[in-house]
Amino acid sequence: MRSLSTAALTTLFSLGALGGAAASGRTTIEGPVNATVIRVIDGDTLLVRATPWPQHSIDVYVRLRGIDAPELKARCEAERFAARTARRALGEKVPEASEVHLSRISGDKYFGRVLADVHLADGSNPAGDLLAEGYVQPYGGGKRARPVCF
Repeated sequence: MRSLSTAALTTLFSLGALGGAAASGRTTIEGPVNATVIRVIDGDTLLVRATPWPQHSIDVYVRLRGIDAPELKARCEAERFAARTARRALGEKVPEASEVHLSRISGDKYFGRVLADVHLADGSNPAGDLLAEGYVQPYGGGKRARPVCF
């Protein structure tokens, strides 16, 4: 009887832990999910048409994992200029109609957007390129790096 109770408690605990992870948006889809770029939104966000299943697609905003671009709506012109430059650089790396592969897809802190690793068909990583070229800052969640203007 004791082993039955232990098994039941273990099962309930496991189900509770899974439910909490799903409810908090911590579920990750490993992918890859193929997508077509519709538009570059800013230096770290794309609007894509993802095709998770045959004959089914969804338009979704995708934040590139691991980077943070300057803000287009910042208070000072220097940051807005840096933001436009980062958006232009991302657009050159990932033009409209580009085929991309999304992996490690998870919820983002903003509703309606997902966070994902994005790779081009040739395997290149635009987030890594933008970071290496100095257009964006590394970002692992939490508080942003100091803005251009302070």
